Amino acid sequence: MIEEPYRWVEAIANRREYVETQLASGSPIAAVGFRDGIVFLTVGKVRPKIFEIYDRIGMGAIGHPGDIERLRLAAIELASTEGFTRSAADVSLRRLTFYSLSPAMKAAFEQIYGAPYLARLLFAEVGPTPAEDLFCRMEYDGFIATNGGLPTETRHDFGVLSGTKRSSDLMESFLQEKHENEMTLLRAFRLALDAWSVGRMALSDDAVMERPSAGEISAFQKSELSGARIEAALLERASTAAIRYRPLTDDEITAAAGDAA
Repeated sequence: MIEEPYRWVEAIANRREYVETQLASGSPIAAVGFRDGIVFLTVGKVRPKIFEIYDRIGMGAIGHPGDIERLRLAAIELASTEGFTRSAADVSLRRLTFYSLSPAMKAAFEQIYGAPYLARLLFAEVGPTPAEDLFCRMEYDGFIATNGGLPTETRHDFGVLSGTKRSSDLMESFLQEKHENEMTLLRAFRLALDAWSVGRMALSDDAVMERPSAGEISAFQKSELSGARIEAALLERASTAAIRYRPLTDDEITAAAGDAA
């Protein structure tokens, strides 16, 4: 009996190491708030990583495609049920993540005889003003990190997601320095692309701990984007439509990326 708690802790530690290894190579995702909304951006080759969840809510994800799809459908069903039984205005990202998805992911991770979710999720909810935007990163074990809101926290108008903590930390450090409250969509798009580049460079085996220079970021983008595709979506703040989410078209992405593409 004495050994049982130790065995559980050891199994959880092994489980965490396994999941971290599986997610380590995931292409980063940046969500950047700006004057007129929130822009999601990542770069990939095959599968989409950015999705619509509900009227004002978008999601980005890295991990196993099957687990991402299960979580995406669960989020859509939860939000749709809430909107149907109450009203669309009652659907909130905070309720969706803190009271529904997080407990489910935590339970799956801690049940050592079942499979955990091999996924990390990044949510954003656009508000009437930039100060009311909410960014929420959810880990495979149910842990949630938001962009602030408590008296002891510094608020950030962005969210990041990557395969390793070092990569995420460098992306956040970069955005903390470069982000501006009154940015245009073009500026926010390019800032998100630069943040993606910082995160992606940090995932390489020979990456250094320091943040790359502007010249290194530009050179990296030109080499990486020649064989990959930028995926981006927008949550529009002032849209008259109920659904604020829309993917950016290829023409919009090409124009915004400019020389980087």
